[in-house]
Amino acid sequence: MEIISTNVYQGPNLYANFPVIRHVIDLGELENWPSVKLGDAFIERLISALPGLYEHGCSYREKGGFVRRLKEGEGTWMGHIWEHVAIELQDIAGSDVSFGRTRSTGEHGQYNMVFEYKQKDVGLRASRLAKDLLLSLLPEALKEKLNVTDDDFDFEEEKIRFIKFAQSKEFGPSTGSLVDAATKRDIPYIRLNEHSLVQFGHGKYQKRIQATITSETKHIAVEISCDKEQTNTILDGLGLPVPKQRTVRYEKDALSAAKRLGYPLVAKPLNGNHGRGISINIKTDEELLEAYHVAKEHGRWVIIEQYIEGFDHRMLVVDGKLVAVAKRVPGHVTGDGKHTISELIDIVNQDPRRGVGHEKVLTQLQLDHQAVSLLEKANYTKESILAEGEIFYLRKTANLSTGGTAIDLTDVVHPDNREMAERAINAIGLDVGGVDFLIQDITKSYRDIGGAICEVNAAPGFRMHVAPSEGESRDVAGAVIDMLFPDTEKARIPIAAITGTNGKTTTTRMVAHMWKSAGKQTGYTTTDGVYVDGKLTAQGDMTGPKSAQMVLRDPSVEVAVFETARGGLLRSGMGYDYCNVGACLNITEDHMGLKGINTLEELSHVKRIVTDAARDTAVLNADDPHCLRLSATTKAEHIMYVTMNPEHALVKEHIRRGGKAAIIEKGVNGDMITLFDNHIHMPVLWTHLIPATMEGKALHNVQNAMFAVAICYSMGMSLDDIKNGLRTFATSFFQTPGRMNWFENHPFKVLLDYAHNPAAVRAIAKLVDRLEVKGQKICVLAAPGDRRDQDIAAIAKEVAGHFDYFICRQDDTLRGRAYSEVPKLLKAALIQSGVAEEQITIVEDEKHSVDEALAFARANDLLVIFADNITRSWKQVVHFNQEVYQEEQETAEEYKEASQISFEEDTSLANEIAEILNQGVISDERGVRLAEVHSEDAD
Repeated sequence: MEIISTNVYQGPNLYANFPVIRHVIDLGELENWPSVKLGDAFIERLISALPGLYEHGCSYREKGGFVRRLKEGEGTWMGHIWEHVAIELQDIAGSDVSFGRTRSTGEHGQYNMVFEYKQKDVGLRASRLAKDLLLSLLPEALKEKLNVTDDDFDFEEEKIRFIKFAQSKEFGPSTGSLVDAATKRDIPYIRLNEHSLVQFGHGKYQKRIQATITSETKHIAVEISCDKEQTNTILDGLGLPVPKQRTVRYEKDALSAAKRLGYPLVAKPLNGNHGRGISINIKTDEELLEAYHVAKEHGRWVIIEQYIEGFDHRMLVVDGKLVAVAKRVPGHVTGDGKHTISELIDIVNQDPRRGVGHEKVLTQLQLDHQAVSLLEKANYTKESILAEGEIFYLRKTANLSTGGTAIDLTDVVHPDNREMAERAINAIGLDVGGVDFLIQDITKSYRDIGGAICEVNAAPGFRMHVAPSEGESRDVAGAVIDMLFPDTEKARIPIAAITGTNGKTTTTRMVAHMWKSAGKQTGYTTTDGVYVDGKLTAQGDMTGPKSAQMVLRDPSVEVAVFETARGGLLRSGMGYDYCNVGACLNITEDHMGLKGINTLEELSHVKRIVTDAARDTAVLNADDPHCLRLSATTKAEHIMYVTMNPEHALVKEHIRRGGKAAIIEKGVNGDMITLFDNHIHMPVLWTHLIPATMEGKALHNVQNAMFAVAICYSMGMSLDDIKNGLRTFATSFFQTPGRMNWFENHPFKVLLDYAHNPAAVRAIAKLVDRLEVKGQKICVLAAPGDRRDQDIAAIAKEVAGHFDYFICRQDDTLRGRAYSEVPKLLKAALIQSGVAEEQITIVEDEKHSVDEALAFARANDLLVIFADNITRSWKQVVHFNQEVYQEEQETAEEYKEASQISFEEDTSLANEIAEILNQGVISDERGVRLAEVHSEDAD
């Protein structure tokens, strides 16, 4: 069994609306060995290794369904089994996952194996361990045939190693509970590192946590809580119950403190945590010195304090209010007069609630050095048999991570004790804090029976409250999230995702410009970079999930607009859970034959990821049948149709029923973009007033503007801001590089565009037909090398008949094509479409082709350049003949000076000079005449 390729999807993707991993796998010989053929022994060993597989419903959607699939008929194939094992392994490691799907790729023995994950590294390792397990369970004869060697494979050992690895990668219990609480409240999260640093919310609304420290936690409060001496002093100064203590550095100081405080005592490191280095109930100088050295292992300073009799209670305070109380009991065994201590530990560990580390509610007991040390002090060994009912504690402290248990007592805590905990945390200044309180009975007031605060904790663990051993679970994480987000509406910034074949970049920039004009700090992604507030922050093709997260992580961003291309969707998914508005502009042939997409239907399935992920509004092109079909799958609250046909029957019916639409209305003064919403008719703007449409002639940009209007309106923008944004957006190189950039500073005009598929090229060709051109129409034509031959030919056919002369070239990157192959294909297609061969030139290199086209153009010509390296090509256009122009400018300045000195009285000649200077370019004939006059005057 081999993994051919792997995709780790973030957010909505082709297979699910949540993160999944896809392996393309090849079963090889095992394609011929379904589960029944592998035999009952294989199935039994598999279930024995992973009993949880009994819980998998599979296609039967009921407990035991997967086991039925294993045993019924021919059984099921190894790819399907592999998927279920990868899911089950994640489950036993603490990840709650269940989704999986395995389908044939169409190639013999090859499958798309898809399964859910919570943390990518855990998911990937689970699939590898699943493979190793399955191979180890094969019949011996088949192992020999497949040359499988697994002599060193011990599944139980590997399973424990995997669980520990998963715990090092997955969220801990506290962080995980906060993430779960946020998810329940529809608050998004982004993991910022491999540990516990998490961002909740997007953009300007974001808050952060690290474990249970929040972005609102005061640094000085954390510093105080970590200094146990300082904490004790502050609380004592408020009259709160604390034990007397001394901080020491040397042995003699520890002994001196003991004389002042009196035994019994506690020794602990000044800056310790998680119960490390603590010794309690110290009764002699010898015990004290031993405890002192244990504490010194964790810091230079040691606290010696009075030992308070009582049970250890953790009292959790959030936002000034006590939200949970748990009585903590150290890990222990209870004798029965029959079993040894070692056997009792094994019996306790059989509790299904106990697991490795934080895998489950409780942690397994360990007979380690600390436990053995306590046994020796009690004159016991691991083989000792405890009397019935005798309790032996294997730890001095009650931490859950060392096998302790927790009993919830929140509902019975005495009001005085409640007030005491709240005052303590408020005094230290923590927004989330834990009070470790020692008292015999939490239901009675400390004022009556005594008790003391032994510690105050920043970043207190939530595990004991979320999953106590006894008592009710408390939603302490929910209290934290409610504190951070009192208004859950203020957690997400508006997000628009824009997909389609053509027009994505222009529409994205248009929408972003409109929001920026409306006064919002806007972050957006396009094929040329990530922009925040109009400034480029990361360059390159940024239309995938990582770039989207760059914007969502930026604390200054108020609105996000994402160009969403097929490549990123196929490779990694969307990268976030959902968008407010998802728009599909069009679905036409492009990138066909790449990454398994061969038909428009398959391409539509990719594009629908965006509109299916739309929560509020799906904006769809009603003039495109493939876009129109996406309305059947979207779960958005509203659908807004965009059409350039005011008589579109479906859209008219949609409007009649109160639906949303953006249409073109024809009038004597031109075409008007108009919105309809709930029977309200809202004229927006004449198309000829939008600079990007070139007075309404660029119909593809008219359509892009309509989409921008529909998207912005759906995101809540006012009509006034929509109008203002459209009227100030132009297709300059600065605002939309490579999208219909127009240059008029030469005797001829230049139009540069990135169009690289038939539909985009067709749009530019139609625009050229609408322009008034007195001279020739020249075209620099290319096609990406990774397109099919028929796609390259289709590009050529779209421009045939629209231009007078063609220069065919190739991109800098050939993308698998032979040198000059693409321009030759273009030339052949042009000739086949009726273009005379003498109208075509091949200049393979893009840079040289642009230079040749610029040199070839004459006054009043129109040069259209379909460019790939946009910036370089634009610089060539701008700087063409710059040296010649510089010389002409210098000559013009000389003429101007001469006219002021020598021709002051000759007004007719002065006027002629002024006219020539105003033209900017001096013709040969008139230039010669001026030169002669200048020469005569100088003489």
